[in-house]
Amino acid sequence: MNLKGATVLITGGTSGIGLSIAKALAGAGSRVAITGRDQKRLDEAARDFGAVAVQADVSSPADVQRTYREVFKAFGHLDVLINNAGVGVFKPLVDMDPADFERVFATNVTGAMLMAREAARHFVERKRGNIVNIASTAGVRGAANGTAYYGSKFALRGMTECWRAELRPHNVRVILINPSEVI
Repeated sequence: MNLKGATVLITGGTSGIGLSIAKALAGAGSRVAITGRDQKRLDEAARDFGAVAVQADVSSPADVQRTYREVFKAFGHLDVLINNAGVGVFKPLVDMDPADFERVFATNVTGAMLMAREAARHFVERKRGNIVNIASTAGVRGAANGTAYYGSKFALRGMTECWRAELRPHNVRVILINPSEVI
């Protein structure tokens, strides 16, 4: 895919992997939108490389709908969704708080589904598009204290395989990337 002029939406684009991807794509000539929950960090990141900034929580259906309205207003269409937003809680099973567990799954699983669902609707209509899910090596092996985070990445891996099977006939690529630990 030629990245020059491509329209890309990156969730969790204010730090870490998401911010690095956003900068690289902007540098390659893509038109980039990023989401984040912290308005100050979002504005700083977007200003740094000229991205469209959308303050949003991917686990909120209303925020997801607003994100797509703002992205389509800015770009007219979308070529690539990068599902990168994620949170982690690492505790032994015997100490796992249900609220922490649900918060991790709300962002890492439900949020990814909500973002991908809206992108897929657009991509199927256009008969092309790309969904890139940033998972983790945590999605291919278990580890102590990993109930919430590792479990969420296993779920993202499974959803990716389902979406790939559903969307490939519509010329929509669904890709999973499993980076290791990031400092």
